[in-house]
Amino acid sequence: MGNMALMETGAGEVKDIGLAARLGQGLSGLGRLALDQLYPPGCAACNAPLIGNDGLCPACFGRLRQISAPLCPVLGIPFETDMGREARSAEALADPPPFERAIAAVSYGEIAGTLVSRLKYGDRPELARFCARLMAAAGRDFWTAGPLLVPVPLHASRLRFRRYNQSMMLARALAQLSGLEVDPHLVRRHRKTRQQVGLSGDGRLRNVQGAFSVHPRILERLKGRPVVLVDDVYTTGATVKAVTRVLKRAGAGTVNVITFARVVIGEDLPI
Repeated sequence: MGNMALMETGAGEVKDIGLAARLGQGLSGLGRLALDQLYPPGCAACNAPLIGNDGLCPACFGRLRQISAPLCPVLGIPFETDMGREARSAEALADPPPFERAIAAVSYGEIAGTLVSRLKYGDRPELARFCARLMAAAGRDFWTAGPLLVPVPLHASRLRFRRYNQSMMLARALAQLSGLEVDPHLVRRHRKTRQQVGLSGDGRLRNVQGAFSVHPRILERLKGRPVVLVDDVYTTGATVKAVTRVLKRAGAGTVNVITFARVVIGEDLPI
C-alpha cells in the first residue's frame, strides 16, 4: 500500500487508518505484492480491479470533470466560453473574496464526490496521492513563489472521531510532489462548529465565524512566504474565507486556496 498509511495529524499524533494500510506500512516490494493479492486494489469509484492502488479505472477517470481554462482568475469557476484573461465571474465581482485566488482540480460531481467521501470517511488514505497529483497540476502557478502549505484544520473532537484530517493528507501529498513545506500548526480551529452539510451559504458563514485562530508566532513561521490553504472541496468558500481573514489580520500577505474539487455555481450544494 502507499506511503500515506500512517499520517501525522495537526495535533502531532500518528493515527492508525485501516487494516490494509497498517499491514502495508514498511513492507518490501514482495510484501506489497503479496498484500495486493489479499487486498486487490480497486477503482475508488466503481471498485473495478486496478494495476495500481490509488486511483480510478479509465472509465471513471473519463467521467471526472477536470477544470481548465477558460475560468475565473479569482475563484476558478469554469466559463463556457473564453471571455478574456481578466474576465471575472459574477460571484467574484459581487462578493470579492479575502484571498487572492482559489483553484480546484475538478468540478464536484458523482465521481469527485465518491473520491472525497472515500478519502474522508472510507479509510482510503491512499486516495490523497491521486487527488494531490491533479491538484499539483491545477495549482502550478502557485508553486514558483515557494508558498507555505496550510491545511484547513479540524477541531480536536472531530479529529478524534475521524482519526485523520483529509486536508492534512492532501497537503502532505502536495508537499511530496512540490518540495514545499507544510505547517499544520499555523491555524487552529479552536471552536467546534456544526458540519456544513445542509447549511445555506449564509448559514455556513455564520457557522465558521470566530472558529479559527493563528499560531502566536505566525510571522516567524511564515518567514515572508505566501500561504496556500489546502482543502478537499470548495462549496461556498465560507471556511477558507474565515481562515484567510484570521491569517491576514495576523499579518499574512498573499493567501491562495487550492482544493481537489469545487461546486460549480448554479448547482445544488451536495455537501
